[in-house]
Amino acid sequence: MQSFDIDKSDLLRLKTALENSDAELQQVLQQYHTSEIAILFEKLQPEERERIIKILPAVEASEVISEMDEEHHPAELLINLDKEKRSEIVEELDYDDATDIISQLGESEQQEILDGIDQEDATNIRTLLTYQEDTAGGLMNTDLIKVNVNLTKNEALEEIIRQSEQMEEFYTLYGVNDIGELKGILSIKDIIKARRQVRVEELVNTDFVFVKADLDQEEVAKLISQYNLTSIPVVNDDMKLLGRITVDDIIDVMEEENTEDILKISGVSEDEELSGGWQDAVKSRLPWLVINLGTAFLAASVIRHFDATAAKLPVIAAYMTIIAGMGGNAATQALAVTVRRISLSDLTDKQAYNTVLKEFLVGMINGAANGVIVFIVALLYDANPKLGLALFLAMTGNLIVAGLTGATIPLILKRVGIDPAVASSIIITTFTDCIGFLLPLWLATKLLL
Repeated sequence: MQSFDIDKSDLLRLKTALENSDAELQQVLQQYHTSEIAILFEKLQPEERERIIKILPAVEASEVISEMDEEHHPAELLINLDKEKRSEIVEELDYDDATDIISQLGESEQQEILDGIDQEDATNIRTLLTYQEDTAGGLMNTDLIKVNVNLTKNEALEEIIRQSEQMEEFYTLYGVNDIGELKGILSIKDIIKARRQVRVEELVNTDFVFVKADLDQEEVAKLISQYNLTSIPVVNDDMKLLGRITVDDIIDVMEEENTEDILKISGVSEDEELSGGWQDAVKSRLPWLVINLGTAFLAASVIRHFDATAAKLPVIAAYMTIIAGMGGNAATQALAVTVRRISLSDLTDKQAYNTVLKEFLVGMINGAANGVIVFIVALLYDANPKLGLALFLAMTGNLIVAGLTGATIPLILKRVGIDPAVASSIIITTFTDCIGFLLPLWLATKLLL
């Protein structure tokens, strides 16, 4: 299926149908997949979303709500429905999706929803609500198929058929003992091919990957990616099977983590919604801009220290902004690569050293290459080889500093327990601006005055 982008004609068609009868609205909605309706919801008013959800069958309504981004407040949409419709939708949701949505509500509203649904469903959701949202426990779904390892092949097949009636799809079967301890992973193919009286314990793969309920969701994503898994079991400290995490949940996690890192590197809080208003954006960004303003004053103080040089050699002002800007770009490149490496794996001391050495060499080579260009420009336009030499050395030096700071600052922050994506850019900008101004001014003073 191709990705769906909101088109003006689609939105107009839906808006027109909303002004007419429910029958016409239902006819228009049938032309769209539930995930496409969730995207169209971004452009609708809350009362329009509510009307659509009310006329959709519970199964489709649950799919639309589960596909909605958190920033578009699916929980508010759910709580505003009448009790009967709301209960039907929640009971159709996967437990993990229901938990994610209900967790956005206050305790009294959570209780109101859970009191209105099937007791077994409510118990499963309450259990999931006890886990932190960004852990394996908060990510897992308790809907799974588990088979007692003491069963024979035929008994196991009957049990699989019985349990699968309540599930839309499943990737993996789990072998457990009488007290629910996970003993291994099962393949439906192996069960079908096995002899009639073979017991499940002979078929389970005991060499399997699992996670504890309190493991961070980013670590879960790494494991699923590393071992090319479609799902991974979640267990407690006693190896009792609690649930499973599927690859579609991990795709959402990876998107969330990548978005978070991009926003942090740019000095934007993860709390700022991408579709939020200007007030939220100002609140999120202003503190970082104020910090950046302070570092800009530090860089300006370097220039003020060399007022005499700038007055006698005004052409240096044009070149030093170029050198500082190039340093900022080079540092951002080194920072992006290093933060990405840190996010993919914990670097050993040797890997960290190699990362810094690599960025030093890259900075030196790129600095020298760009320095030669600046030297030639100064020679052609200003006919001043000494100025060109000063600019060559300044460009090379600043790009070396850019590479070193871009690699070392995030590694140091990670070592002391600070998120490198949050603070690195401000610190690195300070270094490259100050050095970018200091080197050309100092070298011009020494070589030309």
